[in-house]
Amino acid sequence: MSGGLDSSVVAALLKEQGHEVIGLTLHMFREGSRCCSVEDIDRSRRICDALDIPHSTVQAVDFFRSTIIEPFVKEFVLGRTPSPCVLCNQYVKFGALHDRALQLGCSHVATGHYVRVEERDGVYHLLRARDLKKDQSYFLHRLSQAQLSRCLFPLESWAKTDVAAYAERTGLPVSTSSKAESQDLCFVPDEGHAPLIESYHPELKRRGDIVNDSGKVLGEHAGYHRYTVGQRKGLGVASSSRLYVKRIEPETNHLVVGTREELLERKLRIDNIHWISGKPPDESFECKIRVRYRTPAVSSEVWMRSATSASVTLAEPQFAITPGQAAVFYDGDEVLGGGWIGGKF
Repeated sequence: MSGGLDSSVVAALLKEQGHEVIGLTLHMFREGSRCCSVEDIDRSRRICDALDIPHSTVQAVDFFRSTIIEPFVKEFVLGRTPSPCVLCNQYVKFGALHDRALQLGCSHVATGHYVRVEERDGVYHLLRARDLKKDQSYFLHRLSQAQLSRCLFPLESWAKTDVAAYAERTGLPVSTSSKAESQDLCFVPDEGHAPLIESYHPELKRRGDIVNDSGKVLGEHAGYHRYTVGQRKGLGVASSSRLYVKRIEPETNHLVVGTREELLERKLRIDNIHWISGKPPDESFECKIRVRYRTPAVSSEVWMRSATSASVTLAEPQFAITPGQAAVFYDGDEVLGGGWIGGKF
């Protein structure tokens, strides 16, 4: 329980259905973060008191720092753009929290994620939520069969408006405003990710050249860790065409920029793939792949390089395919698995 609308409604709904419910809140970060801080623990406890259910806190500050924040920083040092929410779900929310739930004798863990799980012939399948605008399957693609077998997602067929209406109808003491739910990373300060990274690596605060593919110097940056592939804002480069970050080169301290057309790609490599079923569908197959959360999945041809690495050709070129981001495989509504975007193949 984060103290937010979705998880609070799930707790109330499960109690209404007759389940024995315990509210568990992760303490993952310092006070003032966007979730999972002391403030969220207090808010969750008040909601549990209103529902007359017990509440427990799972201490995970050190684990969150070593498992999520430090790898996040390392990826930026390497010139990549990480997807920390994917790892947080895998190792913290459905890892450390699940472990604590089992210790307390719980049979399942329910969350407010918008996603579906179906069991067929002993195999658990992860599917998109019925409300595709709220679907969060992209962020849960690394869950194991063991984790999925213990998951409940009561909001799988709900729309966000249904959740808000339920909270208001039942008098649940939680904000129903969409503004109350931030879409930003919980541990990144308001001023952005750069100060956090610099607190670990102050040596990155050095200027470097902004160049084009020919090596021509077009401007200067204040640290490559401040930028991601596809970024246009903040470049400060005068040009007749709009320029975007095309590539980050830590070894030369260069930002390579190009036009939007130059950032369109059809071929990519996906590494460290996790398959929901435990194995890829075939040595080569067709599916749809989403290269970022807010981008629609695109038809693709996949050739397995190994059980956990693939070469992919997209049917339609995509803008700013970003190393370090998650690429997720879909067969219709079903999530086959996903991995991390590498370079071209």
